[in-house]
Amino acid sequence: MSATSAVLARPPAQAGGAPGVLPQVVLAVVCGGYAIGAAFGWGSSELAKFMGDFGLSLAAFAAAVSCFLYSRRHHGRFRPAWLLFAASSAMAGFGNGVWGWYEVVLRQPVPSPSLADFCFLLFAPPAIVGLLVLAKRPVTRAGWVCLGLDAWLIGGSLLTLSWSLALAHTAHFQGQSVPQGALALAYPLLDIVLVSMVLALHFKRSSAHRSAINTAIAALALTVLCDALFSSPLLREHYRSGQILDAGWFAGSMLLAYAPWVARRAAAEGPAEDFVRTPRRVQPVGTRPISGSLAALTPYLAAAVCTLGILYNVLDGRRIDRVVLFTGCTVVLALVVRQGIMLIDNISLAHELAEKENHFRSLVQGSSDVIMIAAPTGILRYVSPAASGVYGREAEDLVGSELAALIHPEDLGRVVHEVRRFLAASPEAEPTTRIECRFRAGGHEVGGEEWLNVESTVNRHHGGLIFNSRDVTERVRLQAQLQHNASHDALTDLPNRALFTERVGKALTGRRASDHDTAVLYIDLDGFKQVNDTIGHQAGDELLVQAARRLAESVRSGDTPARLGGDEFAALIMGDGTRDRLARERRVQEIADRLRMKLSEPYRIDGRDVRVAASIGVAFAEPGITPAALMRNADLAMYRAKQAGKGRVELYAPQMQAEVVRRAELATKLRTALHDGEFALLHQPVVELSSGKVTAVAAQPRWRSAQGILFTPAEFLRVGDRGQLTEEGDRTAELGRWQLEEAVEQAAARHRAGHPVPVAVRLSAHRLLDRALPPEGVEALLSRHGLPSGALVLEVPDCDPRLPLEELERRLVALRRLGVRIALDGFGSGAAAIGVLRRLPADILRLDRGLVDGVVESTRLHKITSGLLRIAGDLGMQSVADGVDLPEQVVALRSMGCTHGQGMAFAGPLDEHRLRRVLALGEFPVPGPVNEDRPAVLTGSGLPVRHGGAAGPDAIVHPPLRPNNETPVPPT
Repeated sequence: MSATSAVLARPPAQAGGAPGVLPQVVLAVVCGGYAIGAAFGWGSSELAKFMGDFGLSLAAFAAAVSCFLYSRRHHGRFRPAWLLFAASSAMAGFGNGVWGWYEVVLRQPVPSPSLADFCFLLFAPPAIVGLLVLAKRPVTRAGWVCLGLDAWLIGGSLLTLSWSLALAHTAHFQGQSVPQGALALAYPLLDIVLVSMVLALHFKRSSAHRSAINTAIAALALTVLCDALFSSPLLREHYRSGQILDAGWFAGSMLLAYAPWVARRAAAEGPAEDFVRTPRRVQPVGTRPISGSLAALTPYLAAAVCTLGILYNVLDGRRIDRVVLFTGCTVVLALVVRQGIMLIDNISLAHELAEKENHFRSLVQGSSDVIMIAAPTGILRYVSPAASGVYGREAEDLVGSELAALIHPEDLGRVVHEVRRFLAASPEAEPTTRIECRFRAGGHEVGGEEWLNVESTVNRHHGGLIFNSRDVTERVRLQAQLQHNASHDALTDLPNRALFTERVGKALTGRRASDHDTAVLYIDLDGFKQVNDTIGHQAGDELLVQAARRLAESVRSGDTPARLGGDEFAALIMGDGTRDRLARERRVQEIADRLRMKLSEPYRIDGRDVRVAASIGVAFAEPGITPAALMRNADLAMYRAKQAGKGRVELYAPQMQAEVVRRAELATKLRTALHDGEFALLHQPVVELSSGKVTAVAAQPRWRSAQGILFTPAEFLRVGDRGQLTEEGDRTAELGRWQLEEAVEQAAARHRAGHPVPVAVRLSAHRLLDRALPPEGVEALLSRHGLPSGALVLEVPDCDPRLPLEELERRLVALRRLGVRIALDGFGSGAAAIGVLRRLPADILRLDRGLVDGVVESTRLHKITSGLLRIAGDLGMQSVADGVDLPEQVVALRSMGCTHGQGMAFAGPLDEHRLRRVLALGEFPVPGPVNEDRPAVLTGSGLPVRHGGAAGPDAIVHPPLRPNNETPVPPT
C-alpha cells in the first residue's frame, strides 16, 4: 500500500473524550451502598421501612431537582424533555413520601387505592411525553404516522404477551373492587407503554445529546423493570419496604438525576445547542450500522412477539382470549398499513433520488472542474468526464489508478502531510481543505506527458476523499512571471536592487557567513549620460543591455550580477574561504579589473562604436556587517574611483566613511551657520595695473568662528585652494544663493553711497545651470535692490567637461543680454580651458593663481602667461590676474599686457567699513620701473594708516601681511 493509500485508510481522529470519572464513581458508590443495605435488611425493620420509603422519595426528588436545574440553565431543543422528567420524578417522590407516611409515621398498612397509587400512575405520562421530545422528529406526515404505528406495534405485542402470561389472571381476580382491578391493570399497561417508547426511542433517538438520552433511557428502563417485577402477584404478596427491589428504583432515580449532566459540552457552546455533536464514527465500506438494521426490523419483531403470545395460548390448550385476538389483529393491520405507507414513501423517495442523481450527474459531467473520488486505499473509484479536457486522458483510463502515481514526486510528501493533517482534524472544525500540486497529464507516448499545476478542494467521503480539481497552470505561470518581474530589472533582466540586497543578506547570514572574502562590486558607467544626450535614450538602453550581458558573462556561476538603476550595476562575488587578506584582495581585484576592461570595450550600437568607461568600487564582507552597510561601502569606493579619474577600481577603506561623516557634519554646520547669520561677505579690490584705480570688488564669503576668526570656503568645506566653491549639493547651492543676494544688496548700497564699482560674484557652472536660478531670477534680483545690470560680474570657474556646454552657453548669452558681464575664472588650470574659451561668451579672463606665482622666476611660465594674455587681448577681453602678492609680479604682468590684478600686493579681503575707505581714496599706488623717486608699493592687507614719527607725518606704514585665509573680525 502506498503512502497516500495508508493515509486515506486511516480513520479521522475522534474529537472529545469521555465524561469525568469522578461523578460516575460517586454514583456507583451511592447506588452500591443502597443495594448492600437493602440486601442485608438495613439492620432493622424500622430503618428498612424508612430507607425503602423516604430514601426512594429523596432519590426521586433529587432527580427532579437535577433535571429542573439543568433545564433552567440550558435553553435548547431538549429543555421540555428535562422539565417533563423533573415532573415525573416529582410524582415518584410524592408517591414514595405518601407510602412512607402510612408505613413509618402512621404505622399502618397502605390502603388500596391511595394517594400514593395516583402519584405513581402520574409518573408514566410525563416520562412518555419526555421520551417523545427526545426522539428524532419526523419531517413528513408519513413519518409521524409510522412513528405512531411503531409505538402501537411494540405496545400491542407487549400487551399480547403480558396478557397471555399474567394480566388475564389479574383481570379475573375475585374479591376486588372495580377501582382495585383498574388500578391493578393500570400499572402494567402504563409500563407497557413506557417500555414501548423506550424501545422505539432507542432506535430513533437524536444524534445530539446522545450520552444524556442513553442514560435517561437506562434509568427509565430500570424503573419499568422494577415496576414489572412489583406487578407480579407472586412478588407483590411478599413485598416489604427496604428490600432489594427498592435498590432498582433507587438506582433508576439516581441515574435520571445524573443523566442531563453526562454529555460533555464544548468550550464554545452556542445558545441554540446544549451539547456539541459527537462526530460519527466512520463505518467500514460495505457495512451498515447495526442500529439502523434493528430499527428496520422493529415492526417485524413486534409482530413476531404478538404471534408468540397467541401461539403460547394455543399450545397451552387455552382458549384464545378476545383481548389477545383483538390486539393481534390490530397489530397485523398496523403492520400492513405501515408497509403500505413505507412502500408509497419509498417510491416517492426513489423518484426524488433519481431526479437528484440526474441533476448532480449533469452538474458533474458539465463542470469544467475534474471531480475524483479516492477510496481509502488511494485508488481512484470515480473520475468525471472533464478529465479528458483538463488532463488529456480519458476518465476511464484514470479510474483504478493509484492517486500517488499521478502526483509529482517532489510534491507527494507535502500532499501526504496535508492529507494526514486534514483527516486528523475534526470535520466540524475543518470540513474542507485545499491542496495545490503538480498532476500528471497527457498520454504515455514518448514526450507526451507533462505536469499541470492543479488546485484541489478536498472533502471527506466514507473514509476516502473527494477531489474537486481545476487546472491553474496559467495562473501559476503568471504569478511566477509577476514575481520574476518584481525581483528583476525590466530592461536587462538582471536581479534588481531588492533581490540583490536579499542575496547579499543570505551570503552574510547563511552557511558561508564566515567567508570574509565575499565582496560586493559597485559599477558605474562613465560617460553614459553623453550617450543619451548625443545619440538618444534608445541607444542608451541598448548600451545598458549589452553591458548587462557582458557583466553576466564575466562573473562566475555562483556570483550574482544586478542592475541597481540608471547606469549603476553591481556584482556579488562569493568567497572561497580564503583567510589571507592580500590573497582575497588580489583575487577580487583581478575580477574587478577584468570586468572593468570588458565593460570599457567599444559597444556596437546602430552601426557605430560607442565607448564608455567603468568605475568600480569594491567592499569586502567583515564580521557583523549588514547588507546595507556592505553595499554602502562599495558605493563609497565607487565614488572615490570616479573622483580619482574614472575608469579605475578602488577598494573600500574606513577613512572613506569617515569622510562622508565629516561632510555630513559640515553640511549640518553650514546650514546652521547660514540660518544663524554666522556668515560674512568680504570684498577684495580689483585694481587696474596701469593706474592703480579700483575698478571692481570681488565678493568672498567667510565663516565667523566663535573665536572671532573668519574662515574661507576652502577651510570650512575642504574642497580646494583659493576658496573655490565646487559642487557640493544643497549646501553650496544654499551658500551660493546667499552670496549672490548679499553681494547685490551691498553693491546697491555702495552705489547709493556714491561708490559705483561693479561687484564680482563667483558661481559654479552647476549653479548657473540650476533651474532655480534662471536669467529672469537674476534680473528680478537686480531690480529688487536697484543695482544696474552692468554693475554685476559673474565669475564662472573652469567647468566640468561633462556638463552640457550648449545649455551653459545659452544661459550666459541670456545673462549678457541683461547687461551682466561674464568672467572665466581660474583660466589656465583646467584641461578644457581652450575649449571653454572657444564655446562660452566672456568679457573677462581671470588667470589662475598657479600662473601668477612663478611668472617672475620661470621663463617657461612667463611665456605661457604671456601667450594667454595675448589671446585675451586679441579677443577684446579684459584680463585679471588672481593672487598678485608681490610688486615684481605687478611689474611683470603689466609688461605682458595684463590689465587688472587682485591680490595682497594691493589689499586683502576687506569688510564693508574698510572697503568704503579704500573706495573713497579711489586708487592704489602701483610699482613702476626701478625709480627711487616713486613712493613705496602698498602690500598690506588693510588700508594704509598714517602715523607721525621720524619718517614724517605723511609717511605711509603698511600693516604686516596676513594669510589669505584669515581676516580679523571687523570692529562693531
